[in-house]
Amino acid sequence: MSFETLDELRALLAAMPGPDTAAQTGAAERNGQLTKPPGALGRLEDLAQWYAGWRGTPRPAIEAPQVIVFAGNHGVAARGVSAFPPEVTVQMVANFAAGGAAINQLAGAFGARMDVVPLELDRPTADFTAGPAMTDADVVAALRAGWDAVDAGSDLLVVGEMGIGNTTSASAIAARLFGGAAADWTGAGTGVVGDALAQKTAIVDAGLSRHADAGDGLDVLRRLGGRELAGMAGAIARARSLRIPVILDGFICTAAAATLAKTEAAALDHCVAGHLSAEGAHGRMLDALGKAPLLSLGLRLGEGSGAALAIGVLKGAIACHSGMATFAEAGVADG
Repeated sequence: MSFETLDELRALLAAMPGPDTAAQTGAAERNGQLTKPPGALGRLEDLAQWYAGWRGTPRPAIEAPQVIVFAGNHGVAARGVSAFPPEVTVQMVANFAAGGAAINQLAGAFGARMDVVPLELDRPTADFTAGPAMTDADVVAALRAGWDAVDAGSDLLVVGEMGIGNTTSASAIAARLFGGAAADWTGAGTGVVGDALAQKTAIVDAGLSRHADAGDGLDVLRRLGGRELAGMAGAIARARSLRIPVILDGFICTAAAATLAKTEAAALDHCVAGHLSAEGAHGRMLDALGKAPLLSLGLRLGEGSGAALAIGVLKGAIACHSGMATFAEAGVADG
């Protein structure tokens, strides 16, 4: 299963599998027999049953989580939209490879394999205020890089990103997908404030005006996105084809994922939101997608860091669901 064009990916998204309803039913039945009052574990119970449905077993385990960090460079970064220069993207990729970034520590803490996928860092996307950020061939190549990066043997996926200028891209994507003014979706990113934030907002507004005729989510991704956003979208789609649950990260990851949801409405049913980012418009985007975050810790680092932390929450949910004794097994009266 793969694709060579955006239309072929659209067809794949429309034909993606859903959860195993028998496994969901079995998980719900097991949940009702565990040694606890009904609903006592709150949202952990819902998470366990959701995960069980996607993995096709009423008593699942999380044994092989994967974290993938995609990196790309943006032509719009030359407009001064970030507090950091574009060279930082390459430098941070080296830091990931050396194990020195926050995401390395978090992936290791929760037993996740971590992969880094740099995407043509020597060839930034085009400035989206002047035309589409990517050609059809560019965006398909990046989507396929994400698709191919997913380990079919993994049982949970987190995708993250690195790319100077990518909050500008994500803001433009969110505004085009969900409506509203550039100012509603444009925030500080890496620390842009004052006149610099006003300039960043104006650049997002210019991109929106330039691409007012954009079509579905994949077309918006091509016009306003970046290779690392396309990589994340491709990986999320591939995970769906394999029934691998996904934990979404922050503002940029959610914008990438939203391009799938705005192409095929049910495309993110296998995803939960890992956290609420400190990037102001993230909550608005999660609300629009119907995704309630698992954590809210004021994070705005990206890299997949918030989602990686949420692996612990999901692991806790599955450990309780699959490891607890039932009333019958424990010899406890169930009332």
